[in-house]
Amino acid sequence: MIVAFLNQKGGVGKTTLATQIAGELALRGQHVILLDADPQGSSLDWTQRRSQQGLPRLFSAVGLARETLHQEAPELARRADHVIIDGPPRIAALARSALLAAERVLIPVQPSPYDVWASAEMVALIREAQVFRPALRAAFVINRRVSTTIIGREARQSLAEQPLPALRAEVRRGAPAHRLRRQRGRWSACTRDCAGQRSCARDRRAGGRTAAVADMTAKQPPRGKRVGIGVRPPANPHAEAWIRQGDADALNKGDLYTARLTLDVTPALRARIKIVAFGQGVTVAKLLRGLLEREFPDKRPENLP
Repeated sequence: MIVAFLNQKGGVGKTTLATQIAGELALRGQHVILLDADPQGSSLDWTQRRSQQGLPRLFSAVGLARETLHQEAPELARRADHVIIDGPPRIAALARSALLAAERVLIPVQPSPYDVWASAEMVALIREAQVFRPALRAAFVINRRVSTTIIGREARQSLAEQPLPALRAEVRRGAPAHRLRRQRGRWSACTRDCAGQRSCARDRRAGGRTAAVADMTAKQPPRGKRVGIGVRPPANPHAEAWIRQGDADALNKGDLYTARLTLDVTPALRARIKIVAFGQGVTVAKLLRGLLEREFPDKRPENLP
């Protein structure tokens, strides 16, 4: 599975959660590749610090902060059980490429009105990406929640007004980093590198991160038997235009990602279809697509799972 942590707002915990989830999956025996799509390279720096401290490498980390991410990620996914993308802030082209690469998108938000308000831009990008990737699923994940505060308790209620769901699991705010360093000494587990987060054991007791991992990895077929993973998607000029320029016109083009439907009809029926298409001044394909779209309208709920 390819999972991207994305939010156009910086400082919400994308890198923290991406490395935590990658580490947890690796500790469960999964082969994980972390793609650092942030030009700042924080995830790569984190893995290098672990190596410098003599700590074991939990997963592979690759810097891939370029607009071809959606083309290269599927190739890397062939070598792993999971690919985790640490997305960039405020770089729309990279974010759009990551959206077309991912199967799941998690949007970290802190429990503050500004964070919820600022996430609207990310939600809009996801809606646009679903034109090209209808199967793309996305959800919010509450990060650094302080349960003893009113704003912390109201965070989930605020997200309920958004068009995307929020994961049941959430990350609660713990002790400051300097206190953890004094109390725990050298950080040896993947989660101890995260300032302001709970330790690995406390997260497990709270059910937060473990529940998030279980939700992401549920019903995943074993490696080597997955269908459609690791296959480079076909080039789509309108998708590429959307990535580079955010071209709204590309969203309305008819030749997006499509699936071929073949059926046999009698010669007489074929002749009648051609006559009707000619009378309307359209091609047979366009006529039939219109009939199918009217017969089978898109009834996806606003709150996608």
